[in-house]
Amino acid sequence: MTGHETKVCASCGRIMTPRRRWANDWSQVRYCSAACRKRRVSATDRALEDAILLLLKRRPRGATICPSEAARTLSPEGWRELMEPARRAARRLVADGRLEILQRRHVVDPSTARGPIRLRLPRAS
Repeated sequence: MTGHETKVCASCGRIMTPRRRWANDWSQVRYCSAACRKRRVSATDRALEDAILLLLKRRPRGATICPSEAARTLSPEGWRELMEPARRAARRLVADGRLEILQRRHVVDPSTARGPIRLRLPRAS
């Protein structure tokens, strides 16, 4: 372990850096915390990922959506409870290179973004 390696948590999509307690099994680490290990990725989480991508594919290239739109797609009445899972789904999609997270029209690091965010498909290079 060089100390500069990073991974993305399989549950929340945040960037993890090596910790001393993970030194012996860094290659096996998949989750950033006990809460993420317990939560894992559920069918609802996958449905939110699919809803985000579907909503964006139906829009013109470069258009953005709010994570709440995906949450409302899955649960029009209980969408507020799905907001954090929608943000986690967006972070996982960023880690896969399938999405960008923006704040004030600028791409931001999903691990450190706080407050309102917008989602869009990656710009063609």
